Amino acid sequence: MDGHTVAGRITGRLHLVAGTPEHVRAELESPLKLGVLLNADVPRDWPPGEYDRKAQEFFLERMGRADPSETCWYVWYAVLRVAAGGRGSLLGTGGYLGPPDTDGVVEIGYSVSRAWRGKGFAGEIVDGLVAQAFSDGRVSRILAHTARENAASQRVIERAGFRPAGPCPDRDQLQFELRRIWRNQTQ
Repeated sequence: MDGHTVAGRITGRLHLVAGTPEHVRAELESPLKLGVLLNADVPRDWPPGEYDRKAQEFFLERMGRADPSETCWYVWYAVLRVAAGGRGSLLGTGGYLGPPDTDGVVEIGYSVSRAWRGKGFAGEIVDGLVAQAFSDGRVSRILAHTARENAASQRVIERAGFRPAGPCPDRDQLQFELRRIWRNQTQ
């Protein structure tokens, strides 16, 4: 994420694929077209959670204005890894709201398809996004927001090392942060 194109990141069970404008355009046209590009089966309830059409359009617009080296600061697709040559399963998405700001802050988000929830994939996506963000020396802090009533999401964020970060502009949400220094102390 230092100016080079990032194709993906491998976690324990997932291949996190950095989305391109081509991916998002295909997804907006038909989730099945996204599946072809990712060589993955797409769940019937795609897109998951808050990653709806409005979010997809937001990311496509942002990616269209971004330097091509910064497209990895937006959408990432979580595909269940399979043996070489096999077809994967798209199970979720995550990403950032954009590149780090002048203070080194990025914000992450993630969503997992209903059929794949409760299996630890959300945590794996968050851990992969955190590792990807901190691989860029500009990033000093990562923010995440969850709905107040979404205890499962709060547990995912807290397990990844995030701590409450004061009041959130949206009263229905909680804000969490992970600072690079905290991450380094726990490794």
